[in-house]
Amino acid sequence: MIRPSILASLLAALCATGIAAQAGAANTTTATSAGIAVQGQGNSSDDLTSALKQRAEFIREHYSKFEYRIPVRDGKTLFTAVYMPLDASARKTYPMLLVRTPYSVAPYGAENYKAQLGPTAEYEKEGYIFVFQDVRGTNMSEGEFVNMRPHIDVKKSSADIDESSDTYDSIDWLVKHIPHNNGKVGQWGISYPGFYTSAGAIDSHPALKAVSPQAPIADWFRGDDMHRNGAFNLQMGFGFFYNFGQPRPQPTDQRGWKDFPFGTPDGYQFFLDLGPLSNVNRLHFKNGISFWNDFIAHPDYDQFWQSRNLLPHLKNIKAAVLTVGGWYDTEDLYGPLQTYRAIEKQNPGIRNTLVVGPWTHGGWTRTDGERVGDAGFGYKTVKNYQPVELAFFRHYLKDGEQPVLPEAWMFETGANRWRSFDNWPPKDSREQALYFHANGRLSFTPPGAGEDSGFDEYISDPQKPVPYTTEIMTRWSKEYIAADQRFASRRPDVLSWQSEVLDKDVTLAGPLQASLFVSTSGTDADFVVKLIDVNPPDLKDGNVNRGNQQTLVRGEPFRARYREGFDQPKAFVPGAVTPVNFGINDVFHTFQRGHRIMVQVQSSWFPFIDRNPQTFVPNIFEAKDSDFVKATQRVYHSSGQASALKVRVLPSLDAVAAP
Repeated sequence: MIRPSILASLLAALCATGIAAQAGAANTTTATSAGIAVQGQGNSSDDLTSALKQRAEFIREHYSKFEYRIPVRDGKTLFTAVYMPLDASARKTYPMLLVRTPYSVAPYGAENYKAQLGPTAEYEKEGYIFVFQDVRGTNMSEGEFVNMRPHIDVKKSSADIDESSDTYDSIDWLVKHIPHNNGKVGQWGISYPGFYTSAGAIDSHPALKAVSPQAPIADWFRGDDMHRNGAFNLQMGFGFFYNFGQPRPQPTDQRGWKDFPFGTPDGYQFFLDLGPLSNVNRLHFKNGISFWNDFIAHPDYDQFWQSRNLLPHLKNIKAAVLTVGGWYDTEDLYGPLQTYRAIEKQNPGIRNTLVVGPWTHGGWTRTDGERVGDAGFGYKTVKNYQPVELAFFRHYLKDGEQPVLPEAWMFETGANRWRSFDNWPPKDSREQALYFHANGRLSFTPPGAGEDSGFDEYISDPQKPVPYTTEIMTRWSKEYIAADQRFASRRPDVLSWQSEVLDKDVTLAGPLQASLFVSTSGTDADFVVKLIDVNPPDLKDGNVNRGNQQTLVRGEPFRARYREGFDQPKAFVPGAVTPVNFGINDVFHTFQRGHRIMVQVQSSWFPFIDRNPQTFVPNIFEAKDSDFVKATQRVYHSSGQASALKVRVLPSLDAVAAP
């Protein structure tokens, strides 16, 4: 989830310049939650402040602001702010661009203006009627807020409401009551607003012509934000819901974002000292965070979580869809990949495009896209994307020229280039497997008969969990996803296998699948599988020598109690060899000749993922100190128990086959 404070210091600077009416009064919650943020990573703070000031002044000079309470079918009203171009008239009409957000449409009051309205300043210059709405039960809107509100496929009465119906009713009211609109509406949003964009596209209102769910949440248990394959995202769940989960007993325009008072910059040590998750309520939340209590009450993929999976409901979509994600999104990469697939399968014939760039969460509006962590791309990649997004909305909302958009427009990391495909994954990619061998060797060739008793082992100690980053921070890292992994590979509780030096480029394109044979001396375990690009011994990156750097390409944890189904937790039999298979989010990465491919396996990734006690308990949220035990984990790589990472290999552009 996006913490809504990324612009705080810049907006404070704007206040200091005396333009509080335009920007200082703007609540930074909305500025970032709507996916509207500062671009120009690497620019000076003075340049950014100046750009924000000019943008705010332009909006004040060219737009009027109005506020409405829009009635929906069950009688509740949703607070909505509308920014109208000053030159709008019966002869000059504009389309509407809608953002629905749980993070506030502030600043409130018709005299107080946002500092930014569109994804980029070009939208404001080109002219749209910008619409921002507090979703049901948040800030100034009436009703009860429900996290990831379940969709109702068949609505039998006006009492059957969901985010699709609220969107439909709002659009219906807007096109009938907002003057000088051209009858066309677009919707977009990043992260949680991306979820509302996806939900709003279901049973599309006829006026809804174009939607862009960006980093949309799809399923909070299997892949987005709060869980990864059933493993709980401790750092995010704790930090996010400490604030977002606070009750809002009545409509208010005063909610701001407050950080938890950790009392230390060292998140690893804080969460280790916290002990079992059962201490969170006792020491900090005092049972006052209702959704945290939902975590405790629903540790498995039961109906509570299944009903919040939006993917099966993405049907009857009539609008054109542009789904956007980032390969380095540490929060919602599962969402855009699976949203695209679900829409493609369930809505044949519509325009449905997937764009994934080399970006962090919302990085296509918040950064210039030139670098993430230890991975550099050589140029400002957002400059390729942003004009295409603008052309998408211009075409469907203003009858502009058809944008040049393939089915899938994907950035190929490693080679650092954009490529277009008629399908994703690409049709000509082929399934292969990277097999683990003795002595840390990784190969596309499976183990032979001479390797019939092979395994590697390590001791996993919950009191000394493997950190997921070397950064000292309390908030979840955005850069670990492209960080040098040598700090992990040098630990005795992390196993590594690597290929020989590649003499040809190897391009992986599509989803990954971990296929492990494991045993544990405990009765429960987590397994984290990481795909890594190993640099040659002497590789310069500007003035930095990145020789032998082990750059993370993709990493995914799996709570192995769910190996037979996320709704069917099952204990391990100590010492028994057990297959563990799980999906890992897609990659599109070229391992260049002279590099090596590495796979690492470990059993903790702390504090991004909570500690598995390694003793099977019905509910890890209620585990006791005594449940946390050391365990010996074995990963097998014999001919009959061949652990591997299954991949899809795309023929290299030089037409040389993979090894």
